[in-house]
Amino acid sequence: QVQLVESGGGLAQAGASLRLTCAASGRTVSRNTMAWFRQAPGKEREFVAGIIRSGGNTHYADSVKGRFTMSRDNAQNTVYLQMNSLKPEDTAVYYCAADSKVTFTIMRRANEYDYWGQGTQVTVSS
Repeated sequence: QVQLVESGGGLAQAGASLRLTCAASGRTVSRNTMAWFRQAPGKEREFVAGIIRSGGNTHYADSVKGRFTMSRDNAQNTVYLQMNSLKPEDTAVYYCAADSKVTFTIMRRANEYDYWGQGTQVTVSS
């Protein structure tokens, strides 16, 4: 079993930056694709970013491309989401997810991921 714990959320003004951290425990996730999703009130959970096990390939949602950067530190069993130039529409609960399959593929559907954190709230004011 893998436990994921997100941190780093909070309140930010438009244009500011936040860095989210997802710490994994239970076993290593170094061989697993990891992803960030977000869910705003009344909306479905949506893919934000994903990273393959080596960190050599990342995918982003069009809405965050050029502003957000996902990275990982396999030695620390941790992934990060650096969020720059935040916009009010980035307001959501952000979730970290792990794909249990050993793969080089980054899936964008939430049901492809097997382990989830509890989420961290990000609120961006205008």
